[in-house]
Amino acid sequence: MSKLEAFLAGDRLDDVVFYVSDAFLDDDSRLRAVGTETDGGVLLVLDGETGRSAFQAGTGMGAMEFAKEAMAAEGEIARSLDGGECPFAGDADDEGEDTDDDHEVRFVFAFAEGENPEVGGLYAEGDVIHAYAHCTCGESYSRKWVVGDRA
Repeated sequence: MSKLEAFLAGDRLDDVVFYVSDAFLDDDSRLRAVGTETDGGVLLVLDGETGRSAFQAGTGMGAMEFAKEAMAAEGEIARSLDGGECPFAGDADDEGEDTDDDHEVRFVFAFAEGENPEVGGLYAEGDVIHAYAHCTCGESYSRKWVVGDRA
């Protein structure tokens, strides 16, 4: 089982996932040396502290500040944590033109939280994946789901 598969199964609750698209990442970035190359970028599964530091170094943003901002809008994030569908796609820009061409995931940050029946909601159903994406349009969005939930 890969680190990503273990994370998505709820077996790596102390880790974070950081995905950076090729469009956002320099060809000679250090992240390429430590991450797993995907079709569209680089995916890293790192312990929490190292992952938050890598996120800040790679994006210039604090991970938790980014997550808080992204929670303002819900969108679709791929369960593989390497893509998504921006909820702002189809919106018109200031000139009234459709901006669908400007919606590609630049990066994703995700962490998992253990099941907690006392909190209720999703947390009573199992471990929860929290995923946050930043789009080329400049907007950020989030999604969370219970581990193993395919919906």
